[in-house]
Amino acid sequence: MAKLPSPQKIWRIWLGSQSPRRPILRWSATDKLGLLMVCLLLAIFSSYKLLAVPDLKPGDIAQFNVIAPRDAKIIDTKDLKEKKQGLKENFVQVIDKNQSNNLEKTVLKKINTLRTLKDNNFEVDLNENSLTNSEKSWLINVSDNKWEEWKEEIKNVSRKMLSQGIINTLALDQLNEASSLQLIDLGGKDSPSRSLGAKILSSSFHQKSNLIVDELKTNILLENLIHQDGINTINVKEGNLILKKGETISSQDFAILEHFNKVGRSPRPLKWLITFSEAMCGCGLLLMIMRREKPRLKARHGLLSLTLLFVVQLTKDWIGPLASPMQLILPPTLLLSQGIGTTTSLAWMATASLLWPSSLNELTEIRLIIACVAGSFVAFLGRRMRSRAQVLQIAVFIPFGALLGQWFIFNQLIKEKNIGSNNLSIDPNSLFNETVIISAILMITILIIPILENTFGLLTRARLMELADQERPLLRRLSREAPGTFEHTLTISSLAEEGARVIGADVDLIKTGALYHDIGKLHAPNWFIENQKDGINPHEEIKNPYKSADILQAHVDEGLKLARRYRLPSPIADFIPEHQGTLKMGYFLHKARESDPSASEKRFRYKGPIPHSKETGILMLADGCEAALRALDASSSDNEACKTVRKIIQSRQLDGQLKESSLTRAEIEIILRAFVSVWRRMRHRRLKYPSFNSR
Repeated sequence: MAKLPSPQKIWRIWLGSQSPRRPILRWSATDKLGLLMVCLLLAIFSSYKLLAVPDLKPGDIAQFNVIAPRDAKIIDTKDLKEKKQGLKENFVQVIDKNQSNNLEKTVLKKINTLRTLKDNNFEVDLNENSLTNSEKSWLINVSDNKWEEWKEEIKNVSRKMLSQGIINTLALDQLNEASSLQLIDLGGKDSPSRSLGAKILSSSFHQKSNLIVDELKTNILLENLIHQDGINTINVKEGNLILKKGETISSQDFAILEHFNKVGRSPRPLKWLITFSEAMCGCGLLLMIMRREKPRLKARHGLLSLTLLFVVQLTKDWIGPLASPMQLILPPTLLLSQGIGTTTSLAWMATASLLWPSSLNELTEIRLIIACVAGSFVAFLGRRMRSRAQVLQIAVFIPFGALLGQWFIFNQLIKEKNIGSNNLSIDPNSLFNETVIISAILMITILIIPILENTFGLLTRARLMELADQERPLLRRLSREAPGTFEHTLTISSLAEEGARVIGADVDLIKTGALYHDIGKLHAPNWFIENQKDGINPHEEIKNPYKSADILQAHVDEGLKLARRYRLPSPIADFIPEHQGTLKMGYFLHKARESDPSASEKRFRYKGPIPHSKETGILMLADGCEAALRALDASSSDNEACKTVRKIIQSRQLDGQLKESSLTRAEIEIILRAFVSVWRRMRHRRLKYPSFNSR
């Protein structure tokens, strides 16, 4: 039995299916862990409701039809809840026996404390009210019998007051007056025994309470008050369709479902596992497709796409049934199409649609389909728009085209299936308002794209066109300080553009990259032959091939420094080292070996890396062929030009410079013929005009 290949091998075969092998940017363990955590978070958030109980709530979409099994009269729980909210300050309190016993013990403790007053010179303070002279005199002269009678009276009054209930918000003076009234049997108002007893009780009960709320009696009170005011009920007849699949569940529908035990109260682990797995697989496939489209894809680009998915899921959960597929799907699709590519944006849109709730009604399904169709247009057109003005046209025309599509389809449904025209989903005003909102969101997305370009390293067509503007400071400086290099750059740009165009590579990227590939020569323009004047060559003066080799390498290193200083995107900066790759500085190696035959070839090679994309590979070929084609005589034939170009290209291939560029042999042959075609245009002759002698 044949052994099945491992998943890792399948992935490698699928990702590297083009010939030659496509180089893949390796992600660090930290990047992989971060992406995995976002995938898990997204999957959990997409499926957690299947483990929540109850499994339905008002605002959800019905997943089945419900028919009344019997007649019923059901209380409107929403109306009941609103009435209870209005009566929430009504409650019933009862005596807490434990607290009453504690307060009674406090009274006895204070009474017993009075017996120690003589030893303390009457310095004991009862609730900040010191004893009067008459109260002290009474305590000194009272007999044991009178004391016991007084003590028993205080205890009886405390029990009486506690049985009536003590609240903790009563002021001390009011509590003292109430206690004095209860002790009227102890004599007149000015009687020291009465005033002393009142102080004992008020200091013991101040800011104390022996009342608690009785939930049962409170609910009975609320129900009585509610029934007195009247409560709405829902009458249901046997056989009636209570709820239709795909409709939004209202509070009344939910009350009916609960009455007939149609609301599940247990989690659904199997369905949760399926939904969780779908979300994880969707995220994994999205990242795989992104890496297949862009083998040099950075981890933060994957993080951006997953974050956008999570934001969409979060918004759907927050808005609920009001969530609009087009409002949530179109803006991220436009962003990813502009910043990464068409295939990535289509894959993201497919994943977002897969994670959309499965319990959709007929109208919502149509809206999701229309959103996907509109998103496909955005994905295909967005990557081809070469200016922000063109992208703004997408923000206007695509939503209004979708509006017309929805309006036409919904009207057909109204006629064929008699759907009520009062449904908000097909109300013309509602559709128009939604379209305006979508256009506004897309315009806001276009405005924040420059911010996301810098944050996530995205490179849009509009950004490429802006960078290719020859009036930008760095390019103006190149044309002013190194005019020969600038003209060399323009020639190479023409060759590389045509080479990219004929094989379907990124023309805008290679055009912009070509303009910046030699900016490192600004650090020492006169050391490069195209900028030298009067035949003075500094390399011949120093006669040191090692230093000359260092100067050539420096134009790459300094170019990268300038790219960082001027904030060039990394795909543009990659052209600076990769257009030279690890090529051999043949002239200076030959000079070095004239004096030292053992000179290391490695010392006279550029540091690289070699080209990792078709675009940088084409630029390397154009850079090598430009000087050779320029040196050809104007009378040279196309065959001679082809031989010259083929010789240079073959030397790059034999040196291993193109092995990671993903350029195929057929593409290289097409590029060769494109270079010759450009050379043919460059070498055209002009007519010689006759000269006239003026008299």
